[in-house]
Amino acid sequence: MVTSQVLPDDAHLITQLRQRNEDAFIALVEQYHTSLVRLANIYVNDEAVAEDVAQETWLGVIKGLDRFEGRSSLKTWIFTILTNRAKTRAQREKRTLPFSALEALDFLEPGEPSVDPERFKPPDTPEWAGHWLSKPTPWDFSPESSLLSKELRVRVEEAVAVLPPGPRAVITMRDLEGWTSEEVCNVLGISETNQRVLLHRARSKVRRAIEMYFDEAK
Repeated sequence: MVTSQVLPDDAHLITQLRQRNEDAFIALVEQYHTSLVRLANIYVNDEAVAEDVAQETWLGVIKGLDRFEGRSSLKTWIFTILTNRAKTRAQREKRTLPFSALEALDFLEPGEPSVDPERFKPPDTPEWAGHWLSKPTPWDFSPESSLLSKELRVRVEEAVAVLPPGPRAVITMRDLEGWTSEEVCNVLGISETNQRVLLHRARSKVRRAIEMYFDEAK
């Protein structure tokens, strides 16, 4: 697993939190609560339960602050608490599969390709067999993108929502929340290689949904 260090501004914030600075805690909640609920919802697949898990996470943060040793960033620590509580809640309520399967990448049907084979020329094509029928557009989605219409954003979110848990978690954190690959690996407990595979699979699925959106608009 990738490791990371506590950032300098973390140290100052942690001091404030340990001093029970209410303003510091409110600012922290405002910064991360929505993201906590979004990630929890991947595990439990229920908005109300996801909100409960996020609230439980903040209680865990308050209780655990004095024991936080700074072996990771504060952000990573908070979201690790969230994922642990969400996994426990999901298994208890049997709303989803245990996330321990994440390490095995067991979120697509066996042998399922990342990209639909119909996107490529057949093997018996006289020229350029196996090449793209039409080359996909580069991946250019980010929360700040001004090029995406509201309708397209809805289509993207719908495509993300139906992904298997592993790819959905990674693409949510990387492309919707703007996390680094290191942060994703630390919180989900996966290797950099697994993170790249899951992200590639997720982006391939979502890219296809975007292309279908534009095809329908023609």
